[in-house]
Amino acid sequence: MSDTNAMAEFLAEHPKMVGALFTMTLLLSQAGSVIAGPGTATAGP
Repeated sequence: MSDTNAMAEFLAEHPKMVGALFTMTLLLSQAGSVIAGPGTATAGP
């Protein structure tokens, strides 16, 4: 059994994990933008 089949079987047995994995992916993809944002700010009066 390959890893792809193992993941598909796991997600078929635990459908709520699909939503959890999607949410974590979304939050992690946004975290990079949030962290990088303040580095581009210009300090001034």
